[in-house]
Amino acid sequence: MSYVFAPAPPVSAPVVGTTARFPVHRIYCVGSNYRAHAQEMGRTGREPPVFFMKPADALVPVEAGATGEVPYPSLTHNFHHEVELVVAIGIGGRDIAADEAMRHVFGYAVGLDMTRRDLQAEMKKRSAPWCIGKGFDHAAPLGPITLAAQAGAILEGQISLCVNGAQRQSSALGEMTWSVPEIIAHLSAAWALAPGDLIYTGTPAGVGAVERGDLIEAMSTGLQPLRVRIG
Repeated sequence: MSYVFAPAPPVSAPVVGTTARFPVHRIYCVGSNYRAHAQEMGRTGREPPVFFMKPADALVPVEAGATGEVPYPSLTHNFHHEVELVVAIGIGGRDIAADEAMRHVFGYAVGLDMTRRDLQAEMKKRSAPWCIGKGFDHAAPLGPITLAAQAGAILEGQISLCVNGAQRQSSALGEMTWSVPEIIAHLSAAWALAPGDLIYTGTPAGVGAVERGDLIEAMSTGLQPLRVRIG
């Protein structure tokens, strides 16, 4: 097959314990999925989950032990960190039942849903789509993926984030409003999930701004940590 210009190289993420890489299909994100963060963002209760997407090439895959680089983006003066557990889908499907969802999971990683908060807030005021606040270049840093079978009781663990050594976010993953199986069930009712999909499952309270030169360290029990420097 010939192309009018060379296609972009495939987007992929490292996998712990192998040189083989995880090819990325789509990036789905869940908004306001921790009770305290939902309140922080003006939501209450167990509303239906909110989904949005980031381009696959917004991914910033970071190797184990390395420090990724995220340039401070254009158009914003309020660039926020959001630490998230990321679920990597290995088996696709549509209308997946919650009690069958975990067999579709390939593995887990720590990710950052980086956000141009001022642009997102402006779009919300206008009742307009807020892709500009979420789906920009380098908006989705991701640490190495740990196979589900090697991650242990991952969903019973903790997730946290530090900026320049000072803790900003910390929560039990059990504080999610919608659990991982429920998220997969809801998503697969709206889209046919495919191998290579990544699901950013929402962030706990404590989101905040970062500046050029800041070092972000994101951690979740049983997973490789993620380190990112803001450029």
